[in-house]
Amino acid sequence: MPYKLKTKSSAKKRFKLTGTGKVRANVARKQHGMSKRPQSMIRKARRGMILSAPDARIVKSYMPNAK
Repeated sequence: MPYKLKTKSSAKKRFKLTGTGKVRANVARKQHGMSKRPQSMIRKARRGMILSAPDARIVKSYMPNAK
């Protein structure tokens, strides 16, 4: 029986794959201290971000069974 690759739990919690295969992640530095930040930064951080191609390739290797 062939060995099935396991998904890294930390990657599973932090990243999601979009329908087109891109990797979506949350924006960093938004847990606390946001009252000092401009409203535009708070709005942008709420959206999340799409990872660049080199970073996405690394994250996808951590999640071999992601759909």
